[in-house]
Amino acid sequence: MRFNQRIGRAFDPAGITQGPQDAAYQGGFPHPQIPFQVEHRPRTQHGTQACPQRQRGRFIGQVHYEGFIIIGMHEAEDLKAKIRDWGKALGLDGVAFAGIDLGGAEPGFAAWLAAGFHGEMDYMAAHGSKRWRPAELVPGTVSVISTRMNYLPEAADAAANLADGSRAYLSRYALGRDYHKVLRQRLQKLADRISKETGPFGYRVFTDSAPVQEVELATRSGLGWRGKHTLLLSRQAGSHFFLGEIYTDLALPPDEPESDHCGTCRACIDACPTAAIVAPYRVDARRCISYLTIELKGSIPEELRPLIGNRVYGCDDCQLCCPWNRFAHPSPEPDFVVRHGLDAVRLVELFRWSETEFEQRMAGSPIRRIGYERWLRNLAVGLGNAPASPEVLSALESRTSHPSTLVQEHVAWALARHRAAIRH
Repeated sequence: MRFNQRIGRAFDPAGITQGPQDAAYQGGFPHPQIPFQVEHRPRTQHGTQACPQRQRGRFIGQVHYEGFIIIGMHEAEDLKAKIRDWGKALGLDGVAFAGIDLGGAEPGFAAWLAAGFHGEMDYMAAHGSKRWRPAELVPGTVSVISTRMNYLPEAADAAANLADGSRAYLSRYALGRDYHKVLRQRLQKLADRISKETGPFGYRVFTDSAPVQEVELATRSGLGWRGKHTLLLSRQAGSHFFLGEIYTDLALPPDEPESDHCGTCRACIDACPTAAIVAPYRVDARRCISYLTIELKGSIPEELRPLIGNRVYGCDDCQLCCPWNRFAHPSPEPDFVVRHGLDAVRLVELFRWSETEFEQRMAGSPIRRIGYERWLRNLAVGLGNAPASPEVLSALESRTSHPSTLVQEHVAWALARHRAAIRH
């Protein structure tokens, strides 16, 4: 699991973004549109200077009303088709369109927060109604362009890696470069291409950032449906993809949502190593391995450490068992190619990295954001669960005097676990 649809990012039944949250965008579009209209002119766009007044007749009807140009339904659908084509040319695997009415989903989110299922992710409770009302987050928003980009890399077999306790398992999405920059750049290029067709317009791009309900918007746009593990599922691509959005003042008709196709299946619920999926469409983040190894800053609860196994950054179990992921396709994106052999690397090898090596090798990776201390913490847990060997014990003993008390604690636990096993 990742923290973007999650992720980011997908812990509650109403769809939580699962990544580090940017400050809410406080600006807005200078002249919000009315339904199926283009903005009043002159105007500014996303920080640009005012554009010259001109006709935008390449996709809209030339009908004027009190300074507005009216977009007809036919012209709006034509523009949507072009946006889909431009997105595909930019490497986006799905482009769909949603409205901004997310009514009905907010109470479930409030109940999820009230249950404390968000753990230490205090940003989940921040920003108030902006999370559910796009036009409050970015004033002037009337439509959302929802996109997905497949990330599944050509990598060593995940199941075999999980079964080998001497190896480290890292979530498949994190084996390559940081997706935030990759997808954000594509969305920016898509917005630039739209502006060539329409002229300057109001927009804001998001990739696992700010209080944006990515899964909820993607669900309503028809990109897929919410699985019982709370991630978005697609009949064409399973769940191995990132989500990104463009909030815009272009009034584009929303697409039809897709129906739920999970049926009575509960594979993800049964597969979760820590029983974090406490009910269909409801995840207790405090038990989720993705939360424990990425979001949690302090000590991992001792009772959960044996259940983590060799998962040292994130967890994919609820996706690996999902029948729909037989339709997931490897991504051709070069930025998502496995780096540094992280798809089948030994725990001991990673534990030997110095802080300098960690910073150098994880530069440009989403893993870097957890920092070296939590990296060692996670690896210590993995080594504590690994098959005992002189090499494993030696590696752990080499970190017993680490300056971090967090690292020391987890190393001591791992050594005690091995020594207890040896005695028996």
